[in-house]
Amino acid sequence: MMPMTPPVTPAGDVRLVISDIDGTLITPERKLTPAARQAADDVREAGIKLSLVSSRAPRGMMQFVRELRIDTPIAGLNGGLICDPDGTIRERLSLDPETARTAVEFLIAHGVEPWLFIGHDWLVRRDDTPQVRHERDVVQTTPVQVDDFAGHYENVGKIMGVSADPDTLPGVERALADLLAGKASVHRSSPIYLDITHPRANKGYAAKELAKLLDIDIRNTACIGDMNNDIPMLKEAGVSIAMGNAPDNVKAHARFVTRSNTQDGWAFAMESFVLPRA
Repeated sequence: MMPMTPPVTPAGDVRLVISDIDGTLITPERKLTPAARQAADDVREAGIKLSLVSSRAPRGMMQFVRELRIDTPIAGLNGGLICDPDGTIRERLSLDPETARTAVEFLIAHGVEPWLFIGHDWLVRRDDTPQVRHERDVVQTTPVQVDDFAGHYENVGKIMGVSADPDTLPGVERALADLLAGKASVHRSSPIYLDITHPRANKGYAAKELAKLLDIDIRNTACIGDMNNDIPMLKEAGVSIAMGNAPDNVKAHARFVTRSNTQDGWAFAMESFVLPRA
């Protein structure tokens, strides 16, 4: 039976859905299911806007923007880069260069490989690792290989720390968040990915900015996600939905919990929690 936390108070009408992508909208195989496509069509036909927010760079989001015919602004890099659906940059929040350098050096010292995202570019020190090959296939983007990140700390929208050992990342997340308190937002976007962005660049900020661009009150917005970096937008949403595959601490911040992304949880959430409030 599908787990659900009952609403404490009646939710308002929904005029906008803001959805995470990985672990939420798509399956573990990074695919949109027919049910998800149909639910997105149903949302659109009900007069509800649909937007995407992701830790991915916008270029890595475009496949789903096209497939779902999204015509609203989107937010990449956890809100660090807000773009039109054609990729035109509307707003950007960049890390302070010294903060970026400190984060990179900390990650390397703790055995976590850093990747830098500047505008639409993805910079790596090595382009032959299994993690880079996997990410390249997933986001359909080719990285720029540089020997050293020195000289590349200006206009960094996001640093992604990549670990082959997911057990080490929670401790690194806590320590780096303490080190960069007030200077950066530090959240895991997956068991092996740690995102470091501008202190205001989180998905809560992104949700509010997307709603503002569309002239929609955040209280009339539904947000759905599955990871720690989704918590800020779940806190802001009028209707907050966690995926069934989300950790318990993420579910604790959601009004509703849907099925997992292996059970068409996104489609179920749209039909059960969003469309009745159209």
